[in-house]
Amino acid sequence: MLKSKTKWIVRNSDHNLAQMLVNELKITPLVASLLVNRGLDTVDSARYFLFGKDEFHDPFLLKGMEAAVNRIREAIERQEPILIFGDYDADGVSSTSVLMITLRDLGANVQFYIPNRFTEGYGPNEPAFRHAAETGIKLLITVDTGIAAVHEAAVAKELGLDLIITDHHEPGPVLPEALAIIHPKLPDSTYPFRELAGVGVAFKLAHALYGSVPEHLLEIAVIGTIADLVSLKGENRIIAKKGLEKLKTTKNIGLRAILKVAGVDLMSINEETIGFTLAPRINAVGRLEDADLAVQLLLTEDPEEAQALAEEMDALNKTRQEIVNTITSEAIEEVEKNFPIETNKVLVIGKEGWNAGVIGIVASRLVEKFYRPTIVLNFDPEKGIAKGSARSILGYDLFKNLSTCREILPHFGGHPMAAGMTLKLEDVAELRHRLNLLAEEQLSEANLIPITQLDEEIRLEDISLSSLDELSLLAPFGMDNPKPKVLIDNVAITSMRKIGSEQNHLKLLVKEEGASLDGVGFGLGPLVDQISPASKISLIGELSINEWNNIRKPQIFIQDVAVHSWQLFDFRGQKRAIQIQNNVPAENRKIIIFNKEHLEIIKPELRSETILIQNLDEAKVFDGYQANIALVDFPPSKDLLKGLFAGKEPARIYAYFYKKESDYFSTIPTRDHFKWFYALLLKKGPIDLKLHGETIAKHRGWSHETIKFMSKVFSELDFVTINNGFITLKTGAQKRDLTDSQTYQTKQAQYALERELLFSSFQELKGWFDQVIQGSVESEEAIEEWI
Repeated sequence: MLKSKTKWIVRNSDHNLAQMLVNELKITPLVASLLVNRGLDTVDSARYFLFGKDEFHDPFLLKGMEAAVNRIREAIERQEPILIFGDYDADGVSSTSVLMITLRDLGANVQFYIPNRFTEGYGPNEPAFRHAAETGIKLLITVDTGIAAVHEAAVAKELGLDLIITDHHEPGPVLPEALAIIHPKLPDSTYPFRELAGVGVAFKLAHALYGSVPEHLLEIAVIGTIADLVSLKGENRIIAKKGLEKLKTTKNIGLRAILKVAGVDLMSINEETIGFTLAPRINAVGRLEDADLAVQLLLTEDPEEAQALAEEMDALNKTRQEIVNTITSEAIEEVEKNFPIETNKVLVIGKEGWNAGVIGIVASRLVEKFYRPTIVLNFDPEKGIAKGSARSILGYDLFKNLSTCREILPHFGGHPMAAGMTLKLEDVAELRHRLNLLAEEQLSEANLIPITQLDEEIRLEDISLSSLDELSLLAPFGMDNPKPKVLIDNVAITSMRKIGSEQNHLKLLVKEEGASLDGVGFGLGPLVDQISPASKISLIGELSINEWNNIRKPQIFIQDVAVHSWQLFDFRGQKRAIQIQNNVPAENRKIIIFNKEHLEIIKPELRSETILIQNLDEAKVFDGYQANIALVDFPPSKDLLKGLFAGKEPARIYAYFYKKESDYFSTIPTRDHFKWFYALLLKKGPIDLKLHGETIAKHRGWSHETIKFMSKVFSELDFVTINNGFITLKTGAQKRDLTDSQTYQTKQAQYALERELLFSSFQELKGWFDQVIQGSVESEEAIEEWI
């Protein structure tokens, strides 16, 4: 048995709807099921998603758009100074860049401002607004921020600044007073698509200002759209699809420079290029220094400047990775020492000196490790405040729960799954207490088990190049349109090995009814030691096509594996010391010894775990449920082993079966052997076995042990007397069968037991244990005896 890292839940597709899509759209059942799982369960919606025209909604359907456009055009006409107020993440940087390019194209007198994460915090702030007014700014436009800036909006009005807010974050109960608010989620919004990223809202404003779709801005709009993890349906899907294609042929000098530094082949660009290459580098700038650098990269027209900026961003990203790793280690220690998950359903931790720019990443890492909603804070004792980032799990709406604590959270905002905040140091404990009380009401123990949502359980025979090619129609993947994850259940292993320079990756080939599939599991190499090659394995992951040497083959990128039945690990005949510590997992480990004298072969540190089983009663009461059981030495009888396992459910059995001397390879005398030896004794009279035993054995081609064995059997049958090495036949001995001798019975039983347990094939031994564990051996033997 091997437990999966997460709980697997396969979505239940409506097979009738899926079959309808198969028939109407001529697509594979796999793609049809994936569409139904994404809510695209009508022919029209599925057809549009796969093959529809990419048409944007009229931007003027957004409330406030007309007022905003009129005011911006007026500012351009009068050459009034305009300030774009952005945010320091990838969405904010791309939003700022989109609007800067737009307004420059239209001849505006425009500049941008992104607050410093460390000195100003998130969102608009009063000092920045006052400084803008002092420098002559007349029109201020926020992008990807501002919906919570009620106080700052009042300051802008006081200063005579016209304020236009463009944002997509959750609106609070009170909206800022501004000239216009462009936001798809306003309570009275009738805009057809509500899930735009901040850059999506900025793109709509650009669309309205240009009077047509600004196709040249899609390569920037796609960055924030994918990086901000918004739903990749509707207009976001259009931005993502078109933007990725534009990015492959981009003429933007800054984008080309950063992609080159990162080693990206332009034609291989997809959504993962943004998620794992572009966005982290853009975010690193705002996390460690000033996000202006990232905007300058996207706006520059100087190749040398672009190269220098790209290299600086790449270096900052490497530094960011090192800082994240250090803080994550410290944060894990803080949780385990002071706020254990056994008593904390929500983790709220902090420390002085933790970089406020990366604690959001650290929060995500802690969610991955502990699967608890997590807030990570940077403590500033001088100011008496804590700034932090939060990440959540399914079933716990961060924004909703934090909203109940507004009186101790003067600054906070975000989404159900992520948020940022500032609070007084003295209120951190209170926040932790309140959130945990709410979590007790909302989160059951089942909610705290990590879940992997799977799209489909699929058979190997259904995986083909044509079906995988068709999967690409669903791309780009992201929120609400995740990369398909499938379950392949209970298949046989053809080959399995560790790969990579550090042997930390898994290479697997599985088969099922004539079909086979290659699999690679990055970081899963250690599992090779926990999977018996004869086991049936279940695995989940993402299907893809492996192209190498002009050969295309289906494969799966394995993310998790499980073995649902008990497993046998065969270490019989090991010549070296028995390596229980290396072979058998410590969790629920049970070490079994049948012969007390063999205890010395167990390492001293393991002897406290060792259980001595010497009789059937001890075997029957042994609790091996879901245990990893090491059978160190050879059992004296089959019944003892049956008692140990009959009807029980171990997780794994590690068979060592150590035995000092084997009966299997010694000669088992036949009746003819005994007849010859008896005749010799009858003819020669008393024989000195000490003197002549070896000679007799050599004459017959036997071992000396054979002579000793037959002598002992004759003695037990009362055929002979043995005195000081002399063996003498008794006169008038009654005829008895050899099987009446206990020594003969034991020898035969041990020989049979060794043949069955020690010198059987792996499959034979596995089959024997299977029967015992299923409780069928005894019943079968009873039937045979009755027959």
